[in-house]
Amino acid sequence: FAMADYKAPLRDMRFVLNEVFEVAKLWAQLPALAETVDAETVEAILEEAGKVTAKTIAPLSRNGDEEGCRWDNGVVTTPAGFPEAYKTYAEDGWVGVGGDPAYGGMGMPKAVSAQVEEMINSSGLAFGLYPMLTSGACVSINTHASDELKATYLPNMYSGVWAGSMCLTEPHAGTDLGIIRTKAEPQADGSYKVSGTKIFITGGEHDLTENIIHLVLAKLPDAPAGPKGISLFLVPKFMVNADGSLGARNPVTCGSIEHKMGIQASATCVMNFDEAVGYLVGEPNRGLAAMFTMMNYERLGVGIQGLATGERSYQNAVEYARDRLQSRSPTGPKAKDKIADPIINHPDVRRMLLTMKAANEGGRAFSTYVAMQLDTAKFSEDAATRKRADDLVALLTPVSKAFLTDLGLETTVHGQQIFGGHGYIREWGQEQLVRDVRITQIYEGTNGIQALDLMGRKIVGSGGAFYTLFADEIRHFIATASSDLAEFIQPLSAAVDELDTLTAWVLDRAKSNPNEIGAASVEYLHAFGYMAYAYMWALMAKAALGKEAEEDFYASKLGTARFYFARLLPRIHSLSASVKAGSESLFLLDEAQF
Repeated sequence: FAMADYKAPLRDMRFVLNEVFEVAKLWAQLPALAETVDAETVEAILEEAGKVTAKTIAPLSRNGDEEGCRWDNGVVTTPAGFPEAYKTYAEDGWVGVGGDPAYGGMGMPKAVSAQVEEMINSSGLAFGLYPMLTSGACVSINTHASDELKATYLPNMYSGVWAGSMCLTEPHAGTDLGIIRTKAEPQADGSYKVSGTKIFITGGEHDLTENIIHLVLAKLPDAPAGPKGISLFLVPKFMVNADGSLGARNPVTCGSIEHKMGIQASATCVMNFDEAVGYLVGEPNRGLAAMFTMMNYERLGVGIQGLATGERSYQNAVEYARDRLQSRSPTGPKAKDKIADPIINHPDVRRMLLTMKAANEGGRAFSTYVAMQLDTAKFSEDAATRKRADDLVALLTPVSKAFLTDLGLETTVHGQQIFGGHGYIREWGQEQLVRDVRITQIYEGTNGIQALDLMGRKIVGSGGAFYTLFADEIRHFIATASSDLAEFIQPLSAAVDELDTLTAWVLDRAKSNPNEIGAASVEYLHAFGYMAYAYMWALMAKAALGKEAEEDFYASKLGTARFYFARLLPRIHSLSASVKAGSESLFLLDEAQF
């Protein structure tokens, strides 16, 4: 055996984009996209991204994990092969795939760049973080910075000549950014001097690019307390001269890098700012709003990391399950000429493989659906259409971040389990995927925080209105579905009814007991996720039904859909029972009794 080579799932991506969602129809309604996007361009992007990720980046993943990043007196070195691979990736324009064409980006919609993100993260999650943070920084700069800052920084960031980082939290702060201490002092020339320490900074220092542009949250001297007193600053590693050339080194340094469970080839830095020159991005004290522009894209991006890692694990596992001979099939020998049957014949191995396949393909459809809402919210010229898409994005962003990554861990663990003892050994690569994906449940706001956001801000905060928007869309699909879809429509309809009841229950209980929101949130998010995936699987079944005789792909899709409804969707019943048990049992022990 050898570890499976990564192959980009292009057939499945095309199915989701063209057959399930018919994205060309959406783009035709958005004049800003109609000029930049057409079927041939998208096809070329998928093909080329599939090649560069599979051939250039995927082969580095294993050695990158073994070697990791090195820190020496403030200088950070990435693993062998990374600078060359990054150069190739950047020169092909992939860093700016979703970037503004006015500054040299490709201008692709999120529904397309989401597929590219999946491929880069499947080929190497640690590698994929460098361009992801750069494009995230670009989103904030392009939306909130002055034209002068955009013109100075965006072209070199989109082209991958410079990188970006996001410097948010500090040693004492975690998710509670209102208590950060980094200060920004105004200067006579309109710039600021930024001082403070930031931790967990992905790509804060490295050897992949000639400059790194840090976006830093800091407080002005007269800032109000808490989250309303945070401003956003652009702080370059090297100053940029008027002619665009690099000038003096700014006093921003990497104090150390973290020693982590996974993503060893991603430099996670402690960054020290010592009166470093910075420039205000957006309005004073409105830094969190500028960050949240990027957060919706990044949180969906982290969800895609969970999906991508699960996809890599599945590809390894299915190849292994076809080759590995062990025991005989319960119904009698299948490979009569061999000493045993391939383990893919065993019911439990099939359960794990199908769980992985159903989670990955459901996640690909769901993340693409959310990406299409982001595109609609950004590019639609109709205010009501934009508002509806914005509300759906608000509702579904925490689900896409938390549910895709929770299932990502489940999926990578199944992949490891299929390998048995070999899954625990490093050379097979399965244990690396388990370690790598684990961070996706933690960063960009832990999944518990995402669940609180869904339950507290989005469900209770909107009085259930955001939920109703999504549920009504599913009901419309159910009402207009043809009778040959009945086997998928009936369980989908029951799942929506269950979520209706659960949502109403939490809305009611939250009025009298503030603990209910936090007590219900994680199980509620999971129940919501399984219901949303049921909608995705019904849409996919609709696109595949009647075509199963002409191509195996469709028969496989329908079989996986039936597995999802039979074996995974029923999980919502136990989740619902847990939510309805309420918060009382969480508070039966006092602190000393733990």
